[in-house]
Amino acid sequence: MHLLRNILLAKIPLVGSGLVDWPNPVNDSYGWHFQYLTIIGLALAILTFVFGSLADIIASRRLFVIKNALSVCSAPLEILISLLYWGIRAIDPQLVMPAWVVIDPWADIGFHLAPALFLLLDLLFFSPPWSIPPLSALGVSGVLAFSYWWWVEHCFAHNGWYPYPLFELLSPAWRGVLFVGSALVMTGSTVCLKWVYGRVNGWGVEGPIVMRKKKGAEK
Repeated sequence: MHLLRNILLAKIPLVGSGLVDWPNPVNDSYGWHFQYLTIIGLALAILTFVFGSLADIIASRRLFVIKNALSVCSAPLEILISLLYWGIRAIDPQLVMPAWVVIDPWADIGFHLAPALFLLLDLLFFSPPWSIPPLSALGVSGVLAFSYWWWVEHCFAHNGWYPYPLFELLSPAWRGVLFVGSALVMTGSTVCLKWVYGRVNGWGVEGPIVMRKKKGAEK
């Protein structure tokens, strides 16, 4: 897991230099690139892996607990980002990227797919099971979704434009529908990740896996 974390952490200077050195109107705007859910999600993923790496290096249980708490937010969020980005991009790339954006395919994957994959691997093979119930997952997702909605509108009040062209096309009511739907999808991804974890690791799964464990214990 050290390798996966180091790969993601190595992206920090590359991402930072790429955003700053590449001339674009966002560099001088209110909110900078943190207007983009992609950048917020990437920052949260990096923070998750920073705490995970520190927990491994100094063998700190407290840091490991913090890392796992962050993972409950960052992993479903990155799954949501990947689903929204690639789904909307398949319909029309200009709905998620302004006309002035030109992105390398590998950078595109690095921003919008790799973090979700790395967090998924970390969850499945190097983390304890999540104990968050569906209702709490909905609460976390709702807070993140509506906080981002407020942030987007706040930045719009200063800049006069939205980070994603799709927001420009939607009325306030339909933007609300989009954010409510995103919260529900993120909640669903949390529930699905818990289910996949159980299938892979035999946690909370009744059936052959449990029976094999019981038979082993009888011997």
